[in-house]
Amino acid sequence: MAPSAMTRWTKSLSEAQPVPYWLEDPGKPHPEPALTGAETCDLLVVGGGYSGLWTALNAKERDPKREVVLLEGREVGWAASGRNGGFCAASLTHGLSNGLTRWPDEIRTLRRLGERNLDEIEAALARHGIDCDFERTGEIDVATETYQAWELRDWHQELADKGLADGIEFLDADAVREQVNSPTFEAGLYDRRGVAMLHPAKLAWGLKRACVRLGVRVYEHTPALTLKPYGAGMAVRTPYGSVRARRVALGTNIFPSLLRRVRSYTVPVYDYALMTEPLTADQLASIGWKNRQGLGDSANQFHYFRLSADNRILWGGYDAIYPYGGRVRAEYDDRPETYAKLAGHFFTCFPQLEGVRFTHTWGGAIDTCSRFSAFFGTAHHGRVAYAAGYTGLGVGATRFGADVMLDLLSGEETERTRLEMVRKKPLPFPPEPLAWTGIALTKWSLARADAHGGRRNLWLRTMDRLGLGFDS
Repeated sequence: MAPSAMTRWTKSLSEAQPVPYWLEDPGKPHPEPALTGAETCDLLVVGGGYSGLWTALNAKERDPKREVVLLEGREVGWAASGRNGGFCAASLTHGLSNGLTRWPDEIRTLRRLGERNLDEIEAALARHGIDCDFERTGEIDVATETYQAWELRDWHQELADKGLADGIEFLDADAVREQVNSPTFEAGLYDRRGVAMLHPAKLAWGLKRACVRLGVRVYEHTPALTLKPYGAGMAVRTPYGSVRARRVALGTNIFPSLLRRVRSYTVPVYDYALMTEPLTADQLASIGWKNRQGLGDSANQFHYFRLSADNRILWGGYDAIYPYGGRVRAEYDDRPETYAKLAGHFFTCFPQLEGVRFTHTWGGAIDTCSRFSAFFGTAHHGRVAYAAGYTGLGVGATRFGADVMLDLLSGEETERTRLEMVRKKPLPFPPEPLAWTGIALTKWSLARADAHGGRRNLWLRTMDRLGLGFDS
């Protein structure tokens, strides 16, 4: 990047605040008091992100008499659930391609369950009066290189041949630019119904309010410190108290699991995003985007972008940063060198918006597993269930994961628990320094593939054969 271009683009960041745009909303609720003393309940949910909130809500809807307690170490929605891009996808498998590769015999079932899950999310928002700027706009995967355009066309044909292309439309360069006008777009694949856009923090806060109304006892600023058997149930210790529960659901995702043996299945990948000031009517007209779809490009190092309710553009992705040792730390949430890079990419995509300012910059950790989609399990003779590893697509899939955990805790076999995806786990990540070395080599190889027409080197082909990956 030339120094003059760097200076021009980074000027757009001069007034940006290094805080998540979503979490600054004036509708942010006050936190619930911390737990002090001893609690007992039927179900204890650990984690106040989407995973834990959906678990608590669905548990009460299944059985209103069930006593449910939810513990959150900080405040509801402060981590990934309040920092993501707000893409709520029907896919449970991190896209059809990943699902077809890993579970070809189950892909139709997984797709049907995912579509039903998205419909049920929309219904739950209406039922509980949750206003989170939910828009069922769909998403376009765009090609910014000629080889990517051919790959999208071939992939659409493959989906059609397999009977999986319903609701998915291939767009040539003219058609995709009619939807969103960027000189870099060469083709697109438009999923018209399988993705909704929403305000992620408002979703978390709305779920919290719904849980409290149904009688869930929510404690914030209450980290769970230990998990141990206690009689016929389990006991969790907190800084100022304890909870005894018949069953426990763990929705802590990227944070170290209370079950030590689960920790090697995920690594934190730090993802970063920018948010522009609201676009003027003329600026918005210059790029079109009348249908307000979410967008993502087709490179290995990809960007995702969307419009907010007040017509800002969120622009995120590309860099996926793994810290040595897999530690989750607050200082990793801010990365100016990535913001400068993302700003340059933004104005390359939308040169007609030069002069637009960014108001917010932020980052956050994604719970990444080697198969890119969630895994599940139980411990302590079925008294504890867990779900983790959503790898950036948890906005929608966490509700499905909540139902899986509740099914597992009930001990009853269901269509969900019979899935191979639920019964089998991904390969764990190796210890350091092997994890860092392997991830660094994979990132280098992915960048090289993007620069060489998508051609995957021996390392990536080997990882593909082993079913291993690194993605955000």
